[in-house]
Amino acid sequence: MATTEAVPVARRRSLLRPLVFALTLVSVLTLLFGVPWWSLVQSGNAWPLGVRVTGTLVFAVGLVGFPVLMMLGHGRRHLDWASRIADTTLGVVWQLFVWAVAGDLLRLALLAGGVGDPLRSRVVAGFTAVVAVGLLLWGFVEAMRVPRVRRVEVAIPRLGAGLDGLKVVLLTDTHYGPIDRVRWSKGVTEVVNGLDADIVAHTGDIADGTVEQRTAQAAPLGDVKARHARVYVTGNHEYYGEAEGWLQRMGELGWEALHNRHLVVERGGDRLVVAGVDDRTAAGTGLQGHRADHATALAGADPDLPVLLLAHQPKQIVDAVEHGIDLQLSGHTHGGQMWPFHYLVRLDQPVVQGLTRHGARTQLYTSRGTGFWGPPFRIFAPSEITELTLRRA
Repeated sequence: MATTEAVPVARRRSLLRPLVFALTLVSVLTLLFGVPWWSLVQSGNAWPLGVRVTGTLVFAVGLVGFPVLMMLGHGRRHLDWASRIADTTLGVVWQLFVWAVAGDLLRLALLAGGVGDPLRSRVVAGFTAVVAVGLLLWGFVEAMRVPRVRRVEVAIPRLGAGLDGLKVVLLTDTHYGPIDRVRWSKGVTEVVNGLDADIVAHTGDIADGTVEQRTAQAAPLGDVKARHARVYVTGNHEYYGEAEGWLQRMGELGWEALHNRHLVVERGGDRLVVAGVDDRTAAGTGLQGHRADHATALAGADPDLPVLLLAHQPKQIVDAVEHGIDLQLSGHTHGGQMWPFHYLVRLDQPVVQGLTRHGARTQLYTSRGTGFWGPPFRIFAPSEITELTLRRA
């Protein structure tokens, strides 16, 4: 009897999930587009009728067209033109939303100062538009330029004297995507080669799309130079496309794919274990042999040697601490990419950016990322090429 009753309950739950998702999506999009529409167009602005109608139509078209373009661009069809429009729309409306909310604080201040409508609402609308547009223009330039080099020294107590000063250059989250960035990719390679690295590491999210789609953008990675090793691990975005394809392609470009494995770098008579694990989402993809497996990655390694671990997400630091890792290199967060999104990132990840300590031995360096995902903007979260110099404590 209990089994019979469980069937309709399971059906109701399966029907309820897409309904809840749809309602949540509609609510979020309505707020995202509705708040700036109210502040810029409606409110107490008393704009001429033509301005209000035109403004309303722009926001209505954006509200309806945005999810359609997202599905066309990031769904099965992978239409780059749709991705470009949808991603840019997302960045623009996010900044308008943020500064419309901030404008409400200005509205209250003006109200307290005795400023009435329509002047009060027009001042708020002007503030929202000017600040958002200014930050978007600056953020676009920040996103499209070749990243600056961020230099960090990391003291590792177990590091041998011969490895003191070892230079590791970190790339991550290049996200070659619908905007053609071949020149940008070549520029990144030139900067990296100018750093004269001992090890160059890429901690995943190479591209959004298949190897075939992003071959030209990824090709300059083959020209990257390192004295001892070029190493790579998968990020979560590889599993949205073709992880096996990217592992193979990176091998063809001369990179060591640390697919739950390690290698040993030796300098000056001392050795360093350089290990890598798959992204934490890999196990849920169903791909054979893909999962974050620290035990397999370290199998056979001398436990007395210091370990440098590549793992895409900072959240993987928990397993790193359990396995006695000395330094984990990660990306994934983009440093938030567009302020104030880093507050939301912090809800999911233990760290947003920078060097942090976890447990007695383990340190974590989280890069803000070399490229960008989606919206072609970086606002108060600049991209980086990281030069990490390892020092004997």
